[in-house]
Amino acid sequence: MNQLNCKGCRGLCCGPVAITRHELAKIKKKVRSMPGKLRDGLKNQTRLYGTCIFFDMEKDRCGIYSARPKACQMFGYYKGMACFRKPELAVKTVGPVDEPIGILSIDFTWKDF
Repeated sequence: MNQLNCKGCRGLCCGPVAITRHELAKIKKKVRSMPGKLRDGLKNQTRLYGTCIFFDMEKDRCGIYSARPKACQMFGYYKGMACFRKPELAVKTVGPVDEPIGILSIDFTWKDF
């Protein structure tokens, strides 16, 4: 399967990210389970404006990958969510999605986790 190569993007495609109630609960659980040093390191990073609060700038990857929202899972593979590096992968269409309750980095910041 053709994969996205997200290294080197510095999280520019990672935001804004709308999340659902279920995703918020899953992310909170993930953040609570992180070792304190890892959580604080992620929390205190300086990010590019608009980049998701969970994008790890030092490691150049998602800091909550196993709990990432559906929008992040779909990115690059769905029309309207194409990756500028591999736009040919965006061949799927988005079906029904749950109602979002807010946006990471805007409605939900580190104070919520």
